[in-house]
Amino acid sequence: MKVLKKCRQYLNWVQNSVLEGEISEASLKKLKMELERIIKKDEDSVIIYNLRTTKYSSREIIGIEKSSLGNIL
Repeated sequence: MKVLKKCRQYLNWVQNSVLEGEISEASLKKLKMELERIIKKDEDSVIIYNLRTTKYSSREIIGIEKSSLGNIL
């Protein structure tokens, strides 16, 4: 619940544990540092998708990777 509350300070809630929004590089860096302090790295995971264009995206995981995905729909 702490992670959701922290993320909602920066992003818009979509559904369940999904949030989205535009965020500056500085705010993203701050959010990541705050999440690093909150999560249990051996149990929790936060996945950040950076969608710059429809053809370019990246995926970053903070904490444990729970599953490996090839394609995102």
